[in-house]
Amino acid sequence: MIPLAQKAWRKHLLLALLMLILGACQSNKRPDLGRLYLDHATDLSNTPLVIIHGTMGSKLRHKETKEELWIGNLKKLAFSNYKELALEINPKTLSNQPSDLEAFEILDSVSGMKIYEDLIHILTEFGAYRLNAIDQAPLPGRNLYIFNYDWRQDNVKSAQQLSQFIDAILSKHPEHEKVDVVAHSMGGLITRYYMRYGDKDVLDGDIFAAKTEANKIRHAIFLGTPNLGSVLTINRFINGFNFNLRTIPIEVLASMPSVYQLLPYGQQAWLYDTQGQPIPLDAYDPKTWQDNQWAVYDPKVQAAIRAERESIEQGDAAVATLMAFFNRQLERARRFAWALSVELSEQQHEFIVFGGDCHMTTNKLVIENIDGQQMIRYKPQQITDPEPQIDYRQLMLTPGDGQVTKASLLARFENNVSADFNPSVPIKYPIFLCENHLKLTKNLNFQDNLLHILLQ
Repeated sequence: MIPLAQKAWRKHLLLALLMLILGACQSNKRPDLGRLYLDHATDLSNTPLVIIHGTMGSKLRHKETKEELWIGNLKKLAFSNYKELALEINPKTLSNQPSDLEAFEILDSVSGMKIYEDLIHILTEFGAYRLNAIDQAPLPGRNLYIFNYDWRQDNVKSAQQLSQFIDAILSKHPEHEKVDVVAHSMGGLITRYYMRYGDKDVLDGDIFAAKTEANKIRHAIFLGTPNLGSVLTINRFINGFNFNLRTIPIEVLASMPSVYQLLPYGQQAWLYDTQGQPIPLDAYDPKTWQDNQWAVYDPKVQAAIRAERESIEQGDAAVATLMAFFNRQLERARRFAWALSVELSEQQHEFIVFGGDCHMTTNKLVIENIDGQQMIRYKPQQITDPEPQIDYRQLMLTPGDGQVTKASLLARFENNVSADFNPSVPIKYPIFLCENHLKLTKNLNFQDNLLHILLQ
């Protein structure tokens, strides 16, 4: 006769095994997108769809030689620091010179990881979209267009190009008055600017008069968009951009206006000391960078710039030009954030936002004194002499997708900022995913919900 305790133990064991089996079965279940959408789509309007990639999301090539410089071949991916991506600066106007590079194709994969390829595949296979180009005739059924832009350039310039792109699509499809837009990461900021101001550059003034283009977009769907910027941008300006075991130099990043426009909004407390105390600094103030000898004010960065010039005079001139350009772009980035935040008198289109909230994401930096040198830390494990009473993970990290925090996605400041300013970002509803930033586009829940929004 089996003792009662042993019977109970066996019962619990069988129950645990059953739960494991059911969990395994549940994890293997996937929605049949073909059955759900291919044959049962209820939206017969065939509204054209535009995909807008994020930072570094399009390939760049030389306009004349057609050599691909971003992302390039495997050798370039493994060994290049991509100095050739730097934009030239006019020392008189402090604006970028016309570039010899052009965006020509969406980035399909990096180091074997697919970025946008799966998304396009899902849309064409299960959404019955047909990939088209702006210079080709309309195709029967649903047309899908990809907006390739030079992600190094000012986002206002990209928004102006987007305005032309959408107008060209609508002229090709006179039966439609609107397009749908799916924008990833920085592409959402470009779309938001376009929807508010069209092809107008409003950043030189203090009054942001709308030339709204919201009426040309039916669904505006954003994926991992940093609506309040990212502190990782500050880290990249200070330490360079670590990419695929290589580091893109600070002076290269500093030549790209779009990078400045990803800085964290000024209301955020983004820097702390190792004691856990906030250090109030304005990321848009040139004095912040100059006083701390960060970015283009770093003597090592200036030495690297001078080393590539033929004479001392040329080196000094190059450093002076980049510093002046840096200061101008900081102010322009401040106004870009301001222009996207102010509440406009006209009714704003509401956005649908997707984003991750399962990955702990850097939202604060810590400055640590090491032998008299101030070092910026963006991960808790980088702190070499931590204070035992400080929980640096709690201090520095918050839920997000690894690059964009949930708070930035929702344009909602956290508790450590004043409540007298709330960005005007009208969100219809958010959908959260357990995914990191670069894999958001291939997330099955995103793809399922996206098809539902577009087709039903």
